[in-house]
Amino acid sequence: MNVNIYSRDLTRQAPHSPRERIGGFVIAARAVDKCRACMAGTLGEYHYNSRLDHMLFNFKGITASAFQIAVATAKTYEEVGAWLLANGTPKSPDEIKAWSDSIEASNPMKSSEWRDAFFKGCQRLGFEPEDTTTFDWLEADDRTSFHPACYQAADLVLVS
Repeated sequence: MNVNIYSRDLTRQAPHSPRERIGGFVIAARAVDKCRACMAGTLGEYHYNSRLDHMLFNFKGITASAFQIAVATAKTYEEVGAWLLANGTPKSPDEIKAWSDSIEASNPMKSSEWRDAFFKGCQRLGFEPEDTTTFDWLEADDRTSFHPACYQAADLVLVS
């Protein structure tokens, strides 16, 4: 099934979860959303070509500008996934899965680049930094950014 890309206004809604995979790659759908929003001038507080995006770009051996060109011409997320598979450093399905799984399970407390922001973000959200993954933190931060009155940090549930 092909899912059309539409330009999300990231001042009004969050990008895809970093867990959502295209071509098997975590981060990719979120990077597409941020890239499109950057091109449209609707990036809001998000950042394209961020440290998170660079995790994908470095793994695949591609640049943010090459990714941007691919995103600008793609009509579906699957086209971007196919582009990722065909460009940069070749990766087997097993390598992609292993990398994606490890990134999804990662905790930035051991990273000097991310530790302070992660710790402060976890405190604000009521999470234990040692028990929280990067993706848990990003998803919760997305929810609180767009639904602050409805968010319950203790159980990660939006209430209506």
